[in-house]
Amino acid sequence: MKRERKLKRQNRFEELLEIPKELSSNEPKITIIGFNQMLIENYKGILEYQEFYIRLSTYLGIININGFSLNLSEMTKDDILITGKIESLDFEKEVDEED
Repeated sequence: MKRERKLKRQNRFEELLEIPKELSSNEPKITIIGFNQMLIENYKGILEYQEFYIRLSTYLGIININGFSLNLSEMTKDDILITGKIESLDFEKEVDEED
């Protein structure tokens, strides 16, 4: 109950300041440029990396990227740029204990 009130208060404050949601939360933001580049912001870590398959952990679940000649071109603590021939993208939602 207290957590819900705190989140509501925080959300109102962020709305007043017009802070973009991706900056104030841990939700991943995925930007796809054609079939050759993908920028993922707010990721937690790399679970698996192969030339044809990449799995990334995020705060909401796992992102699976399939393709050919996939490379982790640029990485920072919060962002990762994937290049190569991207064929598909899917998500594995993290299961909440409360659900």
